[in-house]
Amino acid sequence: MPWPETCIDSVVPGRSRSSTTERHRTALLLIDVINDMDFDGSDALVRLAEPMAKKLRALKRRARAAGMATIYINDNFGKWRSDFRATVKYCTSPGVPGRNVSRLLKPDSRDYFVLKPKQSAFYGTTLDTLLRELGTKTVILTGVAGDNCVLFSANDAYMRDLKMFIPSDCIASNTEAENQYALQLMKKVVKADIRPSTELDLKAMR
Repeated sequence: MPWPETCIDSVVPGRSRSSTTERHRTALLLIDVINDMDFDGSDALVRLAEPMAKKLRALKRRARAAGMATIYINDNFGKWRSDFRATVKYCTSPGVPGRNVSRLLKPDSRDYFVLKPKQSAFYGTTLDTLLRELGTKTVILTGVAGDNCVLFSANDAYMRDLKMFIPSDCIASNTEAENQYALQLMKKVVKADIRPSTELDLKAMR
């Protein structure tokens, strides 16, 4: 069974919301976690992303149990005919540097997904429409890279007046120093709550 796409009738602008659309006050956003991580110097990112992915997988399970929406926002890598299923298949295949992260966080039929053309999860995507249809007012941002795509996404979430959590143990960057710098910047500038995922009371955020 395929996972939900954001092009279904219930999230198309100008159409009435389907009566089957579930409402989720809080959504977990997984940014660029389905990723081949195949670039010069990627070893450092892979080394930090793999333990992060284990903590994010645990957070996703807790979020699902708490009744939250789980949304994958993934780069299309400049391939305008890209298919997310093909991306998942490739990124989880043997020999791909990011395969362990992608396997740990492989989406299922209850996840939503959005393809993005640039760094931000919001820019040029249907995420705004999806969050509005879901009734989402709070987002938990996670993924890679913390000092790039997560940072750009946090800026755009702030501009949309969304309450924001960015668990410090569920984002990864090329270095720990860069990750910490991004976290402190997002805490200061966009007022994100950066406490670790294990300290989040997800049931209270439903």
